[in-house]
Amino acid sequence: MRSEVKVLLDVEQVPRHWYNILADLGKPLPPPLDPREKAPVDPSRLERIFPKECVRQEVSTQRFVPIPEEIREVYMRLGRPTPLQRARRLEKFLGTPAKIYYKREDLSPTGSHKVNTAVAQAYYAREEGVERLTTETGAGQWGSALSLAGALFGIKITVYMTRSSYLQKPYRKVLMELYGAEVFPSPSDRTEVGRKYLAEDPNHPGSLGIAISEALEDCLTHENVKYSLGSVLNFVLLHQTVIGLEAKAQFEAIGEYPDVLIGCVGGGSNFAGFTYPFIADILSGKDDIDVIAVEPKAVPTMTRGVYMYDYGDTGKLTPLLKMFTLGHVYRPPPIHAGGLRYHGVAPTLSALVNEGVVRAVAYNQTEVFEAARIFAACEGYVPAPETAHAVKAAIDMALECKKTGEKKVIAFNFSGHGLLDLTAYDEYLSGKLLNYHPTEDDIKRYIESVRREIGNL
Repeated sequence: MRSEVKVLLDVEQVPRHWYNILADLGKPLPPPLDPREKAPVDPSRLERIFPKECVRQEVSTQRFVPIPEEIREVYMRLGRPTPLQRARRLEKFLGTPAKIYYKREDLSPTGSHKVNTAVAQAYYAREEGVERLTTETGAGQWGSALSLAGALFGIKITVYMTRSSYLQKPYRKVLMELYGAEVFPSPSDRTEVGRKYLAEDPNHPGSLGIAISEALEDCLTHENVKYSLGSVLNFVLLHQTVIGLEAKAQFEAIGEYPDVLIGCVGGGSNFAGFTYPFIADILSGKDDIDVIAVEPKAVPTMTRGVYMYDYGDTGKLTPLLKMFTLGHVYRPPPIHAGGLRYHGVAPTLSALVNEGVVRAVAYNQTEVFEAARIFAACEGYVPAPETAHAVKAAIDMALECKKTGEKKVIAFNFSGHGLLDLTAYDEYLSGKLLNYHPTEDDIKRYIESVRREIGNL
């Protein structure tokens, strides 16, 4: 009966280690480069920005990294392990022979997977005596998670929230402030980067790239302040692998193994956290899994971008990262999936896409919301707009199985709930939701702008 509804683990089975994919990539990841010298950045330079332990984890090739017991205890207090649930009503509605499972990361206090790394980063910051953390947030899920972590570990939090999401999702701001954080719409008038973009356009919708720049500038211009990142870098993705490690144990408990793994992608944190422990099996030659990374057509980084070196932020304060990118100058349309409005993708995920281990697909905003509506009506849970991208891909794979008769096991990460995104659903139900498509000329222009600036690295 357990396989019919939910698969649960005892709290003692919460992972004691994170999984580090750098140990299994087969060849070194292209290193971050200094923008001026075009030479690899000495990791010690990153210690001005991040806690030292996070920097150590970023460059480590240790396969399994021990989780400090205090972090693990917080994980358990915040709801780990999370259930792996079977979508039987959705399967019946679709008429598919496939089995569909979803990992319930929406059950955290802030409603998403983001607490997995927020807790770790706040812990390491506290251990180092840091007084304040700055960060960016798109839809507000990351900002909410870090605000909670700051409250738990006694650290002040400053959040720069992309202006479009700040206006679309006011209750995310309220949640962050309840946890004690200060929240500013980005671009803001608090930083040179923010003032520059406001001068160009007072109604600028913002982007994760700009918000990252503002948070970094705030960090670098104040003492005893560090920057906290919600995605992209490997130490962030590492912390999220508690998701996939739990899921592997849960599938083993019911004698199943997924044929298809799905996650939505902005920077790559929830996708990596869910899939990387399984991708380890692919890289070791044990299993052949169809691993699908889903993004919005409005920000088609993996499906239409280029694998090249680029800045991780719009204000050009980060090192150059080798990743799929639309160019740091790309201006993402104001879609409701604010967490997916990022011009780049995690370097490790970019390498896996480039090598064909992971395949990418993209969807329009309206078809994603329709998939979310179907899921909510069948399963009862309202997905975040970001998560709805994974739901759409899972439904498409299940319908493909209906055509072929294949009894595949499909699993996706239910990375967050949409109960604070009902304004977006109201727009969809009332027919006001718009689709956005950058033209080939637009994308080419952004990419060429980056190449002219930094060259072909």
